[in-house]
Amino acid sequence: MTGFRVGTRGSALATTQTTTVADALARTSGREYELKIIRTEGDITTGSLASLGGTGVFASALRAAILDGEVDLAVHSLKDLPAKQPEGLEIVAIPERVDVRDALCARDGLTLETLPRGARVGTGSPRRVAQLLAARPDLEMVDIRGNVPTRLARVPGLESHDDHAPAAAGSPRGDLDAVVLACAGLDRIDMDWAITERLDPAVVLPAPGQGALAIESRPELAGAASPHPELTRALAEYDDAATRVQVTAERALLSRLEAGCAAPLGALGRFGSGTLVLDAVVAAHDGSRVLRRNEQITLAVDPAEEAALEAARALGVEVAEALLADGADLLSW
Repeated sequence: MTGFRVGTRGSALATTQTTTVADALARTSGREYELKIIRTEGDITTGSLASLGGTGVFASALRAAILDGEVDLAVHSLKDLPAKQPEGLEIVAIPERVDVRDALCARDGLTLETLPRGARVGTGSPRRVAQLLAARPDLEMVDIRGNVPTRLARVPGLESHDDHAPAAAGSPRGDLDAVVLACAGLDRIDMDWAITERLDPAVVLPAPGQGALAIESRPELAGAASPHPELTRALAEYDDAATRVQVTAERALLSRLEAGCAAPLGALGRFGSGTLVLDAVVAAHDGSRVLRRNEQITLAVDPAEEAALEAARALGVEVAEALLADGADLLSW
């Protein structure tokens, strides 16, 4: 029985979450796997993520590796995937979502409320910048890049805990009061000790898909005529219906707003007791104006069924249209 090949970025976070997925699929399918490290544009270039185009810079090389037959599947952080799915590829499984929140990692155990006036806070995300400035307009936001240890090393008192990898050569150290990262990533690599506050989504709404992983492959791997039926069955078992319906609504909103809105945006779907709720925010880059919407629908079918996914997509588009009607497309950055 042949094994399967899984593509991943080379960072500690990417390899950890990819190995977690691959181990689970190997156990269920009874097949071994090979991990292949793929270097992406986001790993090689040094400009800000916003200047590089934001979503997609970490995904394109992994996707090319699948299409070229170099790997059978790739594992992405779903928030890093553009909303438009490319031809020839399919998200074949989305496992159960973990903590969706953003993490404040601050010196001296500080929280968002207790950071001093003018505190320097590092993040590479326009979405985080806008919402943090809306809550605390006095903060000085600093654009940062780098892996998790490199970012944490810029906060006094956090750099000494780094036992994963040294900070990048020549990068600043100890020059920030706090950095903001995703709770999910810190939890996955056992660096949650650095979190001084898990930010309430009412204050900072996460990116669409945050906290979720996406397993991407060629469509035939998910079909009835799959050349690897054991792996196909394992993927179907690994897919979490509730998570998929949530992120479907979030990504539909993202897709609609990307067509007519360049402002930072956040979205969070919540599903339970047959009800799908979608919260969304679009903000000016300086936090001076924030638009919020909250809508919900009742799903009368199993969330794994296509009818439920279509309803989720419709909800995402509906909320996006409401934000555009409120002027979201004018909040350019």
